[in-house]
Amino acid sequence: MEPTQINQSSMESKSFFARNKKWIIIVGIIVLILLWGVSGYNRFVSGDEQITASWAQVENQYQRRFDLIPNIVNTVKGVAQQEQEVFGAIADARTRYAGATTTNAKAEAASQVESSLARLLVIAENYPVLQSSQAYRDLIVSLEGTENRITVERQKYNDLVRAFNTNVKRFPTSILAKLSGFGERTYFEVPAESQVVPEVDFTN
Repeated sequence: MEPTQINQSSMESKSFFARNKKWIIIVGIIVLILLWGVSGYNRFVSGDEQITASWAQVENQYQRRFDLIPNIVNTVKGVAQQEQEVFGAIADARTRYAGATTTNAKAEAASQVESSLARLLVIAENYPVLQSSQAYRDLIVSLEGTENRITVERQKYNDLVRAFNTNVKRFPTSILAKLSGFGERTYFEVPAESQVVPEVDFTN
């Protein structure tokens, strides 16, 4: 290609960009916004899935607890049959948890289970024969380990919810969240009276 032709082609190219500079900038901005939107949407999807997966781990630990509760209840019943109220409260809370269909409903029912279980453990302290029972001791040791795992998994869940909710509320991702249908997820708050981890101390 002759030098004059190269210069002419370069001039035509510059002329094209000069004539369409405004539209090129607009298209570039639109592309950047679309890329930001897609990236932000994918982050919301990933965050939502991580929260769901984390809640599944919380539920796994709750199932471990639920598997222990009937044995604990039956052991206490053997020496404290008159404590029917707390036995009934535990059964009702477990039924509510089994029938819950949302995370919030399950969290509420789980808190009721914890509250009733805490009452049961307090009652059990009044029966020395239970404290000296090896079967009861083993159950409480297993329960303590389960409660500790529940605390860890619940904290992980709340940490993920905190990060997700920050993105939902922070501008400009708050706009994308509304357009995409993502809302704040609920923290798993445990009532103070339910925050009782059994103490494994049979020295008395």
